[in-house]
Amino acid sequence: MSDVLLVLTNLPDTEHAAKLAASLVEERLAACVNILAPCTSVYRWQETIQTGSEVPLLIKTTVERYPALETAIRARHPYELPEVIAVPVDHGLPEYLQWVGAETTPVAPN
Repeated sequence: MSDVLLVLTNLPDTEHAAKLAASLVEERLAACVNILAPCTSVYRWQETIQTGSEVPLLIKTTVERYPALETAIRARHPYELPEVIAVPVDHGLPEYLQWVGAETTPVAPN
């Protein structure tokens, strides 16, 4: 078992998705973020069935970096209640999982 997480969130458009993805990788909160094609989401919000286009993100991070990642998503997300779901990665290519850990390790200032 690894300490890698796959975090899912959805943004309202590609502009918001790209901006969030870049900031998460830049700040080493994520090793990689996949911006997927827009999809249609159907959900209940404030007692009304809603349908809307959203852009899913697949975010690779670690258990250690998750709290800071969640804080960053909440602070930058345009939704009142953003979807943030973390799924543990139980198996994967060991070298890739090590890379995720290395890329999300904060760099000490000089």
